[in-house]
Amino acid sequence: MSATAGSGNAGDLKPVLARLAAGQTLSEAEAEAAFGVIMAGEATPAQIAGLLMAMRVRRETVPELTGAVRAMRARMNRVAAPAGAIDVCGTGGDGSGSLNVSTAVTFVLAGLGVPVAKHGNRALSSRTGGADVLTALGVNVDVPLARLPQVLLAAHCAFLFAPRHHAALRHAAGPRVELGTRTIFNLLGPLANPAEVTRQLTGVFDPAWARPMVETLANLGSTDVWLVHGQGLDELTIAGDNQVVALSGGAIREFRITPEDAGLGRAPVAAIRGGDAAVNAAALLGLLQGAPGAYRDTVLLNAAAGLIVAGRAADLREGVALAAGAIDRGVALAALETLRRETAA
Repeated sequence: MSATAGSGNAGDLKPVLARLAAGQTLSEAEAEAAFGVIMAGEATPAQIAGLLMAMRVRRETVPELTGAVRAMRARMNRVAAPAGAIDVCGTGGDGSGSLNVSTAVTFVLAGLGVPVAKHGNRALSSRTGGADVLTALGVNVDVPLARLPQVLLAAHCAFLFAPRHHAALRHAAGPRVELGTRTIFNLLGPLANPAEVTRQLTGVFDPAWARPMVETLANLGSTDVWLVHGQGLDELTIAGDNQVVALSGGAIREFRITPEDAGLGRAPVAAIRGGDAAVNAAALLGLLQGAPGAYRDTVLLNAAAGLIVAGRAADLREGVALAAGAIDRGVALAALETLRRETAA
């Protein structure tokens, strides 16, 4: 990309589009400059759509992902977080309509004193998003940004509502909606946590993206990461085998885990099928109040993985025991109650 990439002229993307049309890839710096043009509002809708589809058709690369995330991070509204903070989120897009797992995991981890800077959004399809279920639970997801560090310290968790932290993405919103298909932006959200956490448990809709996303996070300074996919879901499931790509100690490794590895039984994916925000909120509250079943076990499995990533558990069985204790002692529910209170208008 030319040195004029950030000069403010929409035509700056034309050389990039010509290269992408020829099947070429962009370097990290070139991708950062190109997405900087988009996020500055200096590209036309046609140029944005062309760039997104050209990259999608020949598959986005790790340098392109890294550069695009750097452009996002440079423009986001940041939130200060305690040392050791973790994000627990998913890409979405699995079409499962499941109950909210990562949101429930947030309260389990917070109840154990693990600071969770949860990055999320409203539902992007038929799925009930984190913002939707939290609102139904009485949490104010629009708390002033300046108060979020205080909320995170008091409740050991905070919800970082993506549109408020990544306002620059509005320039790509129209082309994304009109394209109506997955683009690189579906992968970028979980890679651009506004608290700049270095520990993440992230679910991905397609396991083929797990390793590239971990490599991208490693490039960006993450230290401990699990990218997971389970039986078509963007989270770990008790329905069968789960795929994991993990970053720890500077090394990336791939492995599979089963519910039995965590001392849990199996249940079909249909057992955690959810509904609208009210339905999912009622199920999440029931879970925190001690309701047994497949939803609880799914949350225990994911919380166990989160505890490993946070450095609080040595293995899945220890993590499950800690997570179950957090629910049964009421400290997970207390984390929700504290978050409600701290975000009250």
